[in-house]
Amino acid sequence: MAKAKRAIAKSDFVEKNLATALERLAVAAAAGEKAVAIRARDGKKLTLAVKRLAKRRGALLKRKKLAAKRARKNPSGDTRRALKSTIRELTTTSAALVKARAAKLANATEFAALRMASRRATGYSRAIALVDRRLA
Repeated sequence: MAKAKRAIAKSDFVEKNLATALERLAVAAAAGEKAVAIRARDGKKLTLAVKRLAKRRGALLKRKKLAAKRARKNPSGDTRRALKSTIRELTTTSAALVKARAAKLANATEFAALRMASRRATGYSRAIALVDRRLA
């Protein structure tokens, strides 16, 4: 079987492809750095939200305990209403806390992956720049 003849690459073709690849690498590195900065900022916001909601949930649990104690001691309409409102508030806070924790976890996972990709792109850019300076 005869082999098909392949065209030999020209120098301008190779140079053009190298330049395009270097531009794409620079764009990827810049986009990665920007995305890491945004994810880090969002992570801080989510951490504060989780902390705030967890603190609020703890306070509501204490309030619920006291309201239940008062309702058992003196079962009037006011004490039952106070207990119901505390339970309702606790339910909404707990649901918001679950959502915030899930969002924080998703952000942390994406942040770690983005940080690794950004480091790789930046490292490749630096290494290529060093090699280019040595070869030039």
